[in-house]
Amino acid sequence: MPKMKTHSGVAKRFKKTGGGNFKRYQAYKSHLTSKKSPARKRRLRKSTLVKSADVKRVKQFVK
Repeated sequence: MPKMKTHSGVAKRFKKTGGGNFKRYQAYKSHLTSKKSPARKRRLRKSTLVKSADVKRVKQFVK
């Protein structure tokens, strides 16, 4: 059986951390930003970790 290929769309969205978690960017930042407060937009700039429930699914696509 051949090796599974990396899903390139997922590989661009997630980066693996040293501890084995995955880093991701936050949603709701790309458009309709005039109604969002500056503080909210600043918070959305920062990356966050993938929830433990979803790590298995991400790991499947990212090598």
